[in-house]
Amino acid sequence: MEENKKKLYTLLVYSENVAGILNQVTAVFTRRQVNIESLNVSASSIPGVHKYTITAWSDEDQIIKIARQIEKKIDVVKANYFTDDQLFIRESGLYKLATPMVMENPEISRTIRRFDAHMIEVNPTYTIVMKYGVTEDIISLYRALDAFGCVLQYTRSGRIAVTRGMQEQVSAFLEERENG
Repeated sequence: MEENKKKLYTLLVYSENVAGILNQVTAVFTRRQVNIESLNVSASSIPGVHKYTITAWSDEDQIIKIARQIEKKIDVVKANYFTDDQLFIRESGLYKLATPMVMENPEISRTIRRFDAHMIEVNPTYTIVMKYGVTEDIISLYRALDAFGCVLQYTRSGRIAVTRGMQEQVSAFLEERENG
């Protein structure tokens, strides 16, 4: 697989709320030797249906095969893949900073404000900063703060995403299945 053909894809997978389905879904990626970049699982807007938001670098042929294989799982309702322009995407980042360094260097606070992040806890030892946004902005803030040498810990959430359409794509599928 040529490196320049790889793109970051987001799969939205809808399944019944059944134990073990996450393992079945991730096994599809493992078998195809595609690494999962981020994974978020939560309830969807449809009662009893969970939504998996999975990102992975791949080419389109491979991601189509992965989505089809996932959709064949007995408890999976629907699996679709998207590029970033087809979705509204957000993540969150948490940054634990050394408070003495933050207090000594006003440029750190200016950087936090410039990135539209928020200090959510400050004590004499550490300061917790939170940033919501797109992946690139969260990583950029980390790099900017890390350049000051003040970062004690850093983590970011998995991606959450909704399609740009009016309803969850699985809603129409479920209506068809009920009426057909």
